[in-house]
Parts: sequence; structure tokens; C-alpha cells
Amino acid sequence: MFKNVQLIQKYNIPGPRYTSYPTVPFWDKEGITKDEWIQTVKRSFDESNTKEGISLYIHLPYCENLCTFCACHKHITVQHSVEDSYIDALLAEWRLYVELFGETPTLREIHLGGGTPTFFSAHNLKRLIDGLFSYAKHPEVYDFSFEAHPNFTSEEQLQVLFDLGFRRTSFGIQDYDPTVQKAINRIQSFEDVEQIHAMAKKIGYESISHDIIFGLPHQNKENIKTTIANTLKLMPDRIAYYSYAHVPWIRGVGQRGFDENDLPKDEYKRELYELGKQLFFEAGYVEIGMDHFALPHDKMYKAMQDNQLHRNFMGYTAGKTQLMIGLGMSAISDSWYGFVQNEKQVAEYEKRVSRGELPLFRGHLLSKEDLIVRKHILNIMCNLETSWDEEAMKLAQMDSILAKLQEMIDDNLVEVYGNRLVVKESARMFVRNVCMAFDLRLVANQAEKRIFSMTI
Repeated sequence: MFKNVQLIQKYNIPGPRYTSYPTVPFWDKEGITKDEWIQTVKRSFDESNTKEGISLYIHLPYCENLCTFCACHKHITVQHSVEDSYIDALLAEWRLYVELFGETPTLREIHLGGGTPTFFSAHNLKRLIDGLFSYAKHPEVYDFSFEAHPNFTSEEQLQVLFDLGFRRTSFGIQDYDPTVQKAINRIQSFEDVEQIHAMAKKIGYESISHDIIFGLPHQNKENIKTTIANTLKLMPDRIAYYSYAHVPWIRGVGQRGFDENDLPKDEYKRELYELGKQLFFEAGYVEIGMDHFALPHDKMYKAMQDNQLHRNFMGYTAGKTQLMIGLGMSAISDSWYGFVQNEKQVAEYEKRVSRGELPLFRGHLLSKEDLIVRKHILNIMCNLETSWDEEAMKLAQMDSILAKLQEMIDDNLVEVYGNRLVVKESARMFVRNVCMAFDLRLVANQAEKRIFSMTI
């Protein structure tokens, strides 16, 4: 277990999670025009579709209950009549992109996120995926996955998605302690999770992930041990062990559903992570990137071994496509050369799509410098190292970047060998801090408005 409390206190500062670079708060204020976005999409599609295909992230925002830990863009309702019009809008938006491509896209990766994707009926999930493939090819090698709430997932939904090619799912567990569950408004028993997990295994899912959060209100070492002990009874193929990102200044009332004094603080919160990590190691899991663990048979582990691990707005993935289109309210698309985010309200999103418009809300056109920094940060987040031997990886600011890292070098967290930087395995928890040194768009003084969760 990591013992140096002083280093945790020193480096536990607000910082991005780097699912993109530049991070969303630092996208250019002037944004990206629709024509610029279309040009980058066409360029990326032409460069990559034949070779690797494209990825789709589909945002399904509806939930029946509000979980007070959640920072996602969601819409709370028990009225399932909203499903039909939303599926119609998703397919209409997809057709707008297909018209831009000029040839049939190959869907290498699909991820259904939310919200609660399994809010949608099996019928409508099938209608969605069948509708996508009315305008796309299905490759031999693919990766289709979805997020699921154990309380709102049925055998019919699991079977339909499996029949449509989905082989990976992640169940949002968070914590099994009743007091914690009450505080975050996420009540689900181990028996219910066990049942849905067994159902997915029986159907044939090859990779089942459980999401657990540390740093939630009322969490302590004993209830973390219980949560992990229950998780290890089921031995999911992957485990995402996320730090709770407390950002009520961004998400508002949803994250103020409990007393902030009930949250584990600083070094104690980190001890919860180190405790969980040790228990995962003892059970045979391997740490992947940041916050993720996998058993050695899982694709995520194999991707790490082969240096194929990638990170984007969906988090860590076992493969990379150059073009990722985000469909749905608030979804973010990545053409490698640019980013856009869709309208963040369902009604406005559906209205604009119905008018035949791409429902773009804001975006960013990456500069040459952005692209170099992006590669460095991806290397660090995925492989814990990067280098600038090649001319294409050199930055004019490299001396100042290394100067920012000098303190971490002195603290024996980072090593530099000529034009190569390596984050020590024991310093994995500080990987976001290392990336911040490369982040040329990170504002030096954020005192006026705090926008990020803590790094550790």
C-alpha cells in the first residue's frame, strides 16, 4: 500500500481526466464551424474506414431514478413513451453522417452509454441497432458493448443485444453497503446483481465488467472490503474502480444529495483505492491504465500487452479507430482533427435533427500543436511513457514541460532518459499530474472557477 501521505497531499489537486485533449473546458471559444467539422469528418473517414472502420458512441440519456453521485448528462423520467421519438432522432442523425461519408461505413465499435441504456425496451434496442446497420457494414472483427443498470436490465434485453453482436457489458454496481446506497440513491442487492451477472454469462457474454466507485459518502475500509468481496464472488472479467468525482458546482443539485462531510477525505480516500487494488491483485487482476483492472484472458489486458490500448470519450478501449461519431443528446464526436458536442437538451436535440441539421452545440478544431500534445498524453495515459525522438513528436515548449516535471522527477515518480519519459509503476496514481505538465492549454490559475475533480 502506498505510504507517502505527503506526496498524496502535495499532488492531489484539481485536474482533467484526459479522455480527450484538449479537455472540453479548454476548447477554443470560437469553436469549430459546421463546414470545418464536416471537412475533418470526411478526411478522417477517407483515411481510416477501409483500414479500421469507425466507432459509434450512442448516448441514451434516460433514467428512472436520479443517482446522486452521477455527473452524466441524463434525463429522469418513468415515461417510456419517450423511447420512440429518441430512437427516431438517433437514426436520423446517423443518416446525416452517412450522407457525408460518400461510401458505406464499417462499424468496428459501438458503445451504448447513458443515462441507462437498458431503460430502452428490447424492441427499441433492436430497432436502433438494425437501423444503424441499414446504412453500414458489419466487420468480422468488432467490439460492441453497453452499460447496464442491474435493476433495469432483463434477460430479453441481454439476449437481444447478444443476438445483435454485443459481447461486452458493464454493470453499474458502485457499492453494496446499504448506508452508502441510500446516500447515493442507488439501491440494489448483491442477489439481484448476481442474478443478472449469471444471466449474462449463461447467454454467452465474453467480457462482463463491474463498475465500483471509491470515495462515496459513508464509505470506509470495512464496507469497501465487503463490496469487493461480493464482486470477487462473481469474478467479472474487468473491474472499473473509479474515484468519485465530486463536482456539484457543475452538476448542481444531483451531487448535493448528501452532506459533503460524509465523503472520505484525501489520504483516507486514497487508502480505499490502494486497499481495493491490493484485493484485486490478490484475486489475479492486472491494473490497466488508470482506474481499470482486468483478468489476463480479457481483451483489455491483451491490448495493453500489445501496446494497443486506447483512450477516448468512452474511457479505455482495447482498440483504436480514428473516427468516433457520437449520436444523441450531449454526445461528443472525435474526428481526430476536431471535436464536437451535440445539444445538451433532448427537446432541442430532437428538434434540430428533425430539421435535417447536425445538432452541434460546441466544438474545437485541433491545431498542429494540439495533435502533438494529444499523442503525448495518450501515450502517458495508456502506456505510462512517451518519447520525442521523432521530429513529429517534438514541441517547442519541451524544456518548460520538463521543468514542470522536475519536482516529480525529484520525488522519484517520473524518470527521463534522453528524449523518453517514463512514469514509474509505483507512481501510476499520479498519471494525471504528469499529463498536466504537457497540457499547454491548462489555465495556470483556476482560482476564480474550479472546473475539475481532484487528481487522486
